[in-house]
Amino acid sequence: MPNRLASETSPYLLQHADNPVDWWPWSPEAFAEARERDVPVLLSVGYSSCHWCHVLAKESFEDEAVAAFMNAHFVNIKVDREERPDVDAVYMEAVQAATGQGGWPMTVFLTPDAEPFYFGTYFPPVPRHGMPSFQQVLQGVGQAWSGRREEVTEVAGKIVRDLAGREISYGDEQPPGEEEAAQALLGLTREYDPQRGGFGGAPKFPPSMVIEFLLRHHARTGAEGALQMASDTCERMARGGIYDQLGGGFARYSVDREWVVPHFEKMLYDNALLCRVYAHLWRATGSELARRVALETADFMVRELRTAEGGFASALDADSDDGTGRHVEGAYYVWTPEQLRETLGDEDAVLAARYFGVTEEGTFEEGASVLQLPQQEEVFDAGRVESVRRRLLARRAERPAPGRDDKVVAAWNGLAIAALAETGAYFDRPDLVDAAVAAADLVVRLHLDEHARLTRTSKDGRAGANAGVLEDYADVAEGFLALASVTGEGVWLEFAGFLLDHVLARFTDPDSGALYDTAADAERLIRRPQDPTDNAAPSGWTAAAGALLGYAAQTGAEPHRTAAERALGVVKALGPRVPRFIGWGLAVAEALLDGPREVAVVGPDPGDEGGRALHRTALLGTAPGAVVAYGVPDGGEFPLLAGRPLISGQAAAYVCRSFTCDTPTTDPDTLRTALTG
Repeated sequence: MPNRLASETSPYLLQHADNPVDWWPWSPEAFAEARERDVPVLLSVGYSSCHWCHVLAKESFEDEAVAAFMNAHFVNIKVDREERPDVDAVYMEAVQAATGQGGWPMTVFLTPDAEPFYFGTYFPPVPRHGMPSFQQVLQGVGQAWSGRREEVTEVAGKIVRDLAGREISYGDEQPPGEEEAAQALLGLTREYDPQRGGFGGAPKFPPSMVIEFLLRHHARTGAEGALQMASDTCERMARGGIYDQLGGGFARYSVDREWVVPHFEKMLYDNALLCRVYAHLWRATGSELARRVALETADFMVRELRTAEGGFASALDADSDDGTGRHVEGAYYVWTPEQLRETLGDEDAVLAARYFGVTEEGTFEEGASVLQLPQQEEVFDAGRVESVRRRLLARRAERPAPGRDDKVVAAWNGLAIAALAETGAYFDRPDLVDAAVAAADLVVRLHLDEHARLTRTSKDGRAGANAGVLEDYADVAEGFLALASVTGEGVWLEFAGFLLDHVLARFTDPDSGALYDTAADAERLIRRPQDPTDNAAPSGWTAAAGALLGYAAQTGAEPHRTAAERALGVVKALGPRVPRFIGWGLAVAEALLDGPREVAVVGPDPGDEGGRALHRTALLGTAPGAVVAYGVPDGGEFPLLAGRPLISGQAAAYVCRSFTCDTPTTDPDTLRTALTG
C-alpha cells in the first residue's frame, strides 16, 4: 500500500511511495507525530538522479525487516533536496561540521524539535570498510534515545548553538576592485591543471562559472592567460567522456583528472551554464568547437529535457537497464568493440574505435569504453564520421533510456532561459529563442503568483507546495533579463524587476547588505540558511548580485545598483582566497569593474535591417555584463531607449557607462569596436 508520499509532486519522493517505510514528507505534522509518539525523526535527503540514493533505497528502504524497525522506532521523513534546498543546506552544514564531509544520500537523526544529533550519508546493509550497517545505526540511535535521552538532547542543543554561531565573514560593503580580480586570477593559475585543463584533481567538475570569470577578465584586461585557461579547459571537456559525443550535453562530473569517465547523470543546471559559457567562448574567439558544443548542448536540453508544458526537467539518471534487467551506471552511454561491430560492421567499427577512443580493454567497466574525441594526427573523413555517429545514436536510442526527473525547478529554468535565448540569438536559431520564451511563459503562468512570489517547483503542469528560495528569484530574473535583451520585449524586464524587488525586501539584510537563501517570512528552520559560495550552480547570493546589477544598468534603479555593490563585498573577501568557489561572484565583479556598459539600439521599426544588424552586433559584444535594449525611439518598453532618436532616419546605437556616453553610431563595425574589451 502506498505511503504518504503518493500525493507528492517530486519524482524522488514518488520513487519511495511504495516503500514499506512509512515515509512522511517534510511537514509540521510529521514533527507533531514524533512528539506525540516520543520518538526521534529519521531525516533522509536525496534526489532522483543520485546513484547511491537508489542503492540505499534498494538495500534498506525496500527491506521489510529494516522498514519495520524504522516504522516502530522513528518518524521517517523523506526530502528531495532539489525541492527543499533550505532543509538540505541547514542539515548538510551540520553533517559537514560534525564529520568533515557530506554528500547524498544524507541521513540525519533529529529530535522532535528538528534539532540534529547523529549524522551520516550512505550506510551499507552489512558492516563494511569500517562503516556500521544501517541496521546497527538504527539500533544504536534507538538505544541512545531511550536510554541516554539527556545526553542526546544536550548534544542536539550544542549542535544548534554551534550552527547559530557560524557567521559568514562578509568582508566589507565595498565590491572587489582591480587588485582582488588580479589576485583571484593568480589563485586560479596556481590551481590550474595545464596538462588536462580544469582545476584541482579528481573528481573534476566543469568550472563553468570560473570560465565565465576568465572570459570576462580577458575581455576587460586583455590577459591572455585567462583566455588560454578558459579555451583549453573547454576543449578538454568537450573532447572527454564527460561530454556526450553522440547526443550532446554534459554529465555531472568526471571521476578522474582526464575528463574520461563521467558520473553519468545529466543535470539541467550544468548544461544550461555550460551551453552559455561555450556560446560566450565562441563569441570571444570564433572557435568552431565552442559553436558546435553550445548548439549540441542547447539541442540536447530541448530534445531530452523539455517537458510537455514547455519547461525543462531537472535531470537524467546516471543508471539505466543494461538489457538484462540490471540497473547499471552508464549502461546507456558506453560501448564495447563488439557492440561497435554489431552496429557498424567491421570496417566502420575500426574507424569508430579510433575516432572515439574505444579500446579492447575498455576505459570504463567490463571492457566498455566511454566515447571521447582524443587528439590525434589522423585525418578522418567527415561524411563517414557523421554516418557512424548517426548510426550509433540510432542504436543507442533502442537501449532502455535513463529515467528523467520531470520536476521543473524555477532557478534552473532561469539558467536555461538565459542560455537558450543567447545561443539562439548568436547562431540565428529562432527555435531556441522560442524555447526560452516558452519556458519563461511557463514560469510566469505556473510558478508566479499575483504578488510575483515564486513557487520553487512544478510537475506535469501542477505547482508544488514549496516557496521559492533566493536562487529561484535571482536565476529567473537573470533569465528574464537575457530574454529582454534578445527579444526586445520589455515585459521580461518588468517581470525581472518584480522578482528583484522581492530580493531587496525579503532576502536582504538591510543593515549589512548580506543575503539569505530563504525569505524573511519563510518557514523557520533551526538556522536561516546563507551561503555565498558558488558550487554546482551560482549561489543565490552571487546570482542576485548579477541580476541586480544588470537590472540597474537597464533601468537606472539606484537601490538595485547599491544592493549589488554591497552584496559583492563577500566576493572581495573570498575571491582572492578561494576563487574556484566564487566564480560567478567574480564574473559579476568584472561586469561592475567594466561599468557595465549600457547599449541602446533604436530602429524605425522592428523589421528594419539596420536596426537588426546593430542589435545583433550589440549582443555579440564581449564587454563584461553589458546590457542591451532594442526597440523604437522613446519606446516605453526599455528606459534606456528614452531620448534616443534615429540618426538621419537610420537605426542607431548608443553606448554609455558610468554616466558617460559615446557618440551614437549607425555603423555595426564602430559599435563592435566600442563593445570589445
